[in-house]
Amino acid sequence: MFKQHSKVWAAVCEYGLITIATLIMVVGIYVFKFPNNFSFGGVSGMAVLLAKLTSITAGDWTFLLNMVLLVLGFFFLGRSFGIKTVYVSVLMSVALSGMEKLFPMAQPLTTQPVLELIFAIFLPSLSAAILFNIGASGGGTDILAMILKKYTSFNIGSALFVVDLLITVAACFVFDPTTGLFSFTGLMAKSLVIDGVIENINLCKYFTIVCDEPDPICDFIHDELKRSATIFKGEGTYTHQQKFIILTVMKRSQAVQLRNFLKQNEPGAFMMITNSSEIIGKGFRGFN
Repeated sequence: MFKQHSKVWAAVCEYGLITIATLIMVVGIYVFKFPNNFSFGGVSGMAVLLAKLTSITAGDWTFLLNMVLLVLGFFFLGRSFGIKTVYVSVLMSVALSGMEKLFPMAQPLTTQPVLELIFAIFLPSLSAAILFNIGASGGGTDILAMILKKYTSFNIGSALFVVDLLITVAACFVFDPTTGLFSFTGLMAKSLVIDGVIENINLCKYFTIVCDEPDPICDFIHDELKRSATIFKGEGTYTHQQKFIILTVMKRSQAVQLRNFLKQNEPGAFMMITNSSEIIGKGFRGFN
């Protein structure tokens, strides 16, 4: 019973985080991307172009395109089509259409397009990084990527980049060169921001500690930090005295505690601290 409640609570927390991330993306797209006609790829970029060429709003185009891609996903991918992707696509589409009805924006929020471009890049990229990190997808062209991956031998990353690039190039002609150049900037910066956010979310500290008395350090790691460690013997090349080398990995907050413990209790210990965002194993991430 307890295990079942834990699973339910974990699912509630996960979908709560997915909901928050999706709404952050909606704010970035609706408040900063749509009013400025920034068209740096994806379904929302395509919606901005189509809204200019038709009488249908960008929010409604996003809804229509996402629903078409969801139907294609169900048709071509079947059960392998993730429920999280469906949830994100529907929530984002409904939220964008709802915001157009409840909070119509006839012009950009400010008179500073560079400032608005920063938010148009950062907010959706932050959301995409959170979703990716918990195994969810933003839907849209990601669904197209899953279909291509299953049925073709195309390089998915290259194919999606070409599509995004074509949408961005089209912005130069549908709108004006200034909007097109802003969109190019957004396209180039988007992937860098996503990669940077994911790396910071997963960032851990890798300790290499050289000491004479390993037991107090290992006890602190086990009992206080609830982590494990690997220990082996070494020898100093100058003194030829026996040393113990402790290897351990932990989250940043735990790293501060361990560093303070060593400073206060083992001032003679030698430690090297390295940043790492790719820790795979028990207590961290599994193989994907």
